[in-house]
Amino acid sequence: MAHRTPEPGVSACKSVGVSVLALSAGLAALPSAAHAQAFANRESAAVDYAAAEQTPARPCADLDGLALDGLVRITAAPIAGASPAHCNVTGVLAPEIAFEVALPDSWNGRFYMVGNGGLAGDALDNPGRVAQRDEALRLGFAFAQTNTGHYSAEEPGGTFVLSNPQKAIDYAWRAVHETAAAAKTIAADYYGEPVSYAYWNSCSNGGRQGLLEAQRFPDDFDGVVANAPWANQTGFTLGAIWNQQAMTRAPLTPGKVELVAAQVMAKCDAVDGLEDGLIDDPRACDFDATRDVPACTADEDADSCLTPDQALAVADIHRGPQSNGESIMTGFLPGSEVAWMGMVVPPEPGAQTADFGLADNIMKYLVFDPPRPDWDYRTFDFDEDADVVEAWGEQANATDPDLTEFRDGGGKLIMTYGWADQILQPLMGVEYYEDVVAEMGPDTAEFARLFMIPGMTHCAGGYGPDRHDPMTAIIDWVEAGVAPDTMLASRVTPDGEVTRTRPLCPYPQVAAYDGDGSIDAAENFACAAP
Repeated sequence: MAHRTPEPGVSACKSVGVSVLALSAGLAALPSAAHAQAFANRESAAVDYAAAEQTPARPCADLDGLALDGLVRITAAPIAGASPAHCNVTGVLAPEIAFEVALPDSWNGRFYMVGNGGLAGDALDNPGRVAQRDEALRLGFAFAQTNTGHYSAEEPGGTFVLSNPQKAIDYAWRAVHETAAAAKTIAADYYGEPVSYAYWNSCSNGGRQGLLEAQRFPDDFDGVVANAPWANQTGFTLGAIWNQQAMTRAPLTPGKVELVAAQVMAKCDAVDGLEDGLIDDPRACDFDATRDVPACTADEDADSCLTPDQALAVADIHRGPQSNGESIMTGFLPGSEVAWMGMVVPPEPGAQTADFGLADNIMKYLVFDPPRPDWDYRTFDFDEDADVVEAWGEQANATDPDLTEFRDGGGKLIMTYGWADQILQPLMGVEYYEDVVAEMGPDTAEFARLFMIPGMTHCAGGYGPDRHDPMTAIIDWVEAGVAPDTMLASRVTPDGEVTRTRPLCPYPQVAAYDGDGSIDAAENFACAAP
């Protein structure tokens, strides 16, 4: 997709709502929450990846003169103090892809990279990102990150394309690949040895980036962890427009959303055979807001009921957008309603949701060529306009199921998704995995597995056990051949108390209670066919 140069005088900040900035910030922070679980199970790992023995082959300052394709500038300096001792390399790849590579004084031979939330543009010194870097350095990993070619503080939302249309492609897929290639070259030069294993771990947009790496550049990473991957960016965009239109027609109050959430749990909790406040697979529950939520009488509109228009709006959110009578994207699933406010449902009538703010920017600046900052979602006709997103989808969507080169090169993929995700429709992850199985055959689980997590919202949080460690699992799988038949998930209070544990099972298996002992203890569950 080519973007033309903007006309002189077009403001880079025009038409960017507060909601997209908030959501981009939130999505940028959420991977930190997911990454905080990385390496938690290293004490019981099959591979001792914390063993760091290799030392630099040359002084850090020598990297200042390193030649790289497309390099605009590079700076290297030794760092000590609050962070683990390392050589910090920062630079820019053309046109404006800022990157950081951190090289520990004692290296374990491995490379670790994280991605970006929302529309990216992350500051590389963001505290959450620094924490991820320092954790990796403590364990001996070389670490890399990128802003994908722009800084959101300077070019908010999708406005980065106005200064240089190339930034659209850099954001979509190019910047991650170029940074990964540069980082591995820098590490090999510094230590005098090539990287032994390369790993990707990120959530949301970062999960999308990881899937695109496996699809487009299968040699970049040996192991990819894609948490809640934004696999179908344009499908999400259509869904957010659909939901915003529904909420414009029939706004919901917080009380009404709580009512729907309570009715969903009352009907769906026991469908899996166990009343435990979790819905193992929301698809198994036949919930219809027009039937299963108390209806308001003609002269009332209280939080204890839904009007006919409100019930239809909730049903629309659950089923997802339709075009000419056909589904074009999945909806949000029963059980996610507890987190709808602000994301799926506007905080107040007439306001925009954070999901829609992100979708609005994608439409205005990335879908339309040239950009249309004045585009109005209320004019969008799903029967006539749905295919307008297709060109951008070819760049940004991570939906190619052919992972032959990734598999044949020894690559391993772990995907995770919360069934109660309130930002990204979780079935986009399920449908992508099912497409991979259809393409790659019944042996797909030998290199790629999906773990669906009941009660978990976006990347982490929610009302189910959400703490888990896919990074240790992927390293054991890549390096020791130990496939993750289960992963342990924990529900942890803010003060650190573990209140419930459950096994996470490779899709389509679910955690089945054996009928004996506490339902809060993982040992009383086993993975079984649904």
